[in-house]
Amino acid sequence: MKTFLLILLTSVLLLATYPSFTNSELRAINKNSIIAKNRIVDYQNTLLTLKTLDKEIQLNRINFYLNRLLPQYDDVINNKLDNWATPKEFLTVGYGDCEDYVIIKYYSLIKLGFDEKKLYLTLVKEKFRGGNHMVLTYFKTQGKSPLVLDNLSFKILDLKTREDLEAELFINSSGVYKLQEDSRLLKVAHKYKEFEELKVKVKNNR
Repeated sequence: MKTFLLILLTSVLLLATYPSFTNSELRAINKNSIIAKNRIVDYQNTLLTLKTLDKEIQLNRINFYLNRLLPQYDDVINNKLDNWATPKEFLTVGYGDCEDYVIIKYYSLIKLGFDEKKLYLTLVKEKFRGGNHMVLTYFKTQGKSPLVLDNLSFKILDLKTREDLEAELFINSSGVYKLQEDSRLLKVAHKYKEFEELKVKVKNNR
């Protein structure tokens, strides 16, 4: 029981501080790219300035700030489809695919004090273009349509307003869910493979 509580406490503390870079990590990154190092420092400073602001302002600022990083498809970055980069990997490279934006927003908001249980990595279909996409959803109020943070939009709207998106799966540490008509979530699985792999990398502070 004590071991379980210690593991749980360690996980909570990691989420509260992740992503963070040590001075030695920054020096190593600086040797390869001063631009990458400056981008990381700017990100860290930005989160510090947001720390005391209202939650709604934090939500909009994070979405706007991180959306300015340039997108790039996974097969171009890693020669591997659907690579889920950690925030530290994403910040070091400076660009990523849609899921990489979602992941860094997810961890950034948790670091700012948002309730992890209200944040979901959300797989969606783009109705008009027919493609697959991922966004971050925030269930601000239980039973109401969640807010959508999308790397393709600087404006945060609720999911019902986003008629171009059809939500398929909602994923976080508590499991995998489907959205019901009353805007409540129904659990359909305990784990999602790619998210579990991501958590292992985060646990190892990558």
